Amino acid sequence: MTNLSADLVQKKQKLRERLRFRRRHFAANLDGLAQLSAFRALPAPLTELLANHAVIGAYVAWGDEPDVMPMFAPLADAGALALPHHAGRVAEMGFRRWRPGDLLAKGPWGTQQPSDDAKSATPDLIFCPLVGFDRQGGRIGQGGGHYDRYFAAHPDALRIGVGWSVQEIDATPRESTDIALDAILTEQEFILCGDRL
Repeated sequence: MTNLSADLVQKKQKLRERLRFRRRHFAANLDGLAQLSAFRALPAPLTELLANHAVIGAYVAWGDEPDVMPMFAPLADAGALALPHHAGRVAEMGFRRWRPGDLLAKGPWGTQQPSDDAKSATPDLIFCPLVGFDRQGGRIGQGGGHYDRYFAAHPDALRIGVGWSVQEIDATPRESTDIALDAILTEQEFILCGDRL
């Protein structure tokens, strides 16, 4: 792994703090109708795309992240949904299948994840949460690098970031281990960031 300069680490941390504040404030001030309609139905460009993939990776929202699970209910019912799973406080992240009614367990970082005995899966299309993003596919995550390492190990999987529109910035600071997104989904639009979709 590339050693980050102290300046880049500090810059990313300051951005995370600012963007988490934006996200928290935005989510807290959504009116009831906006909360009910955000991320509840797949936008038209994604409907056909999802039909062409056997296993879709999603996530259970934590804090003020957008809740995408209602959008994926039909996929979950059909057994085509997988969620991130951490075996412990280790670098590796995997995915496990999940259906409505399956129990979720508290993961090592406090997030909800499938139980340890859920079947492993390898999604070919992954929706991941964001702290920040730019229109070139740059992503700022929580800082652990779990998604970047997973993306690097599974380069053929399509990568779609999910966040609120207020999390957009002009350019994300990047290093060699940061993996670009193929698209970003916000409550306002679906943004293509490359030529893989």
